[in-house]
Amino acid sequence: MDLSKTQIAIVGGGVAGLASALTMHRFGAQVTVYEQADALTEIGAGLQISPNGVCVLRALGLLPDFDKTPRAGAVSLRDYAQGREVTRLDLSRLPEDQQYLLVHRADLIDVLARAVRQEGIPVHLGAVVQDITEGSPAKITFETGEVAQADLVVAADGLHSVLRPHLNPSTKSFFTGQVAWRAIVPNVTDHPFEAQVHMGPGRHMVSYPLRDGSVVNIVAVEERQAWADDGWHHQDDPENLRRAFAGFGGGAKPLLQAVEQVNLWGLHRHPVAKTWVGDGVALIGDAAHPTLPFLAQGANMALEDAWCLAHSLSKAATQKDGLARYQQRRLQRVPRVIATANGNAKKFHLSNPLIRRAAHTVLSLGGRFAPDQMLHQFDWLYGFDVTRQT
Repeated sequence: MDLSKTQIAIVGGGVAGLASALTMHRFGAQVTVYEQADALTEIGAGLQISPNGVCVLRALGLLPDFDKTPRAGAVSLRDYAQGREVTRLDLSRLPEDQQYLLVHRADLIDVLARAVRQEGIPVHLGAVVQDITEGSPAKITFETGEVAQADLVVAADGLHSVLRPHLNPSTKSFFTGQVAWRAIVPNVTDHPFEAQVHMGPGRHMVSYPLRDGSVVNIVAVEERQAWADDGWHHQDDPENLRRAFAGFGGGAKPLLQAVEQVNLWGLHRHPVAKTWVGDGVALIGDAAHPTLPFLAQGANMALEDAWCLAHSLSKAATQKDGLARYQQRRLQRVPRVIATANGNAKKFHLSNPLIRRAAHTVLSLGGRFAPDQMLHQFDWLYGFDVTRQT
């Protein structure tokens, strides 16, 4: 398929949308981005870009922009009470080209947005989409009543996608019985450049430094029955966070004490969409597969999606064939990633002290006597390079 003759409209200017715009443009398409916000910005939050996501940044020529971004040396699993390390995934044992970045979300958006502007890709801000209609061409209807047409409309519009219900009318989300707080605090513990997972009964906290190491990103998850709104832009009282994690010691405690502003969101499980594509339309990123924050793969899956969609179209005889190939390829991978993320919540939140002690002993022995085996159990995830798929 000759993408140089294809007009593609991207709805959404987040990680998925901007990455999709760049990859489509690099494969020759004529691309336009529509973003509902008035600027391509992000509020403070951290991201872990694992090697499978880094592959896409490298292929797009963007990896030099992250030269000063910290690399994670390890993932450290710790017991909640005293902060004792249970086991350690030594990321330095990964192949040299498999880098693991600790990225401020705003920095990733800035790099992608700058590249989009340098490529001359038009970006329309303040463009609130009301509807997306399948067809040849597909149509985007805005709140203003204006209509835009394109050969392909890519919905990168996130959790509350306008297009997803059209393609998947019967799917519903449900509250998982878990809530999460997110905050960025000063690095009061001299936190090393690694991701630490503090595991406790019915809750866990992830922490890792950002930028020059002067600040630390925190994501803290608690099991509870009280429903909370979906989406993580809801402000909360830091004291609620501290009360929920009052039993956490070691390095977690001073980090929690340093929280001054925090956002809370209810974790709702949205099934992976069964249908990702239609006549002249496609879902990408969270619009297709919202991910719970237990494997740090949301942004990585979006980057993989972006490359896979452009590549699948470029190799197909027709747009229909390319879209079908994209859906097939992603449905071979994404459900496993989502299922693994969902399963981690149970592993991190063991409440029975006897079961938790036994599980931690197994992890500790594995890390001590078979560190390579512990690390390489994730080869299917981190070792996957979507840019080399044929």
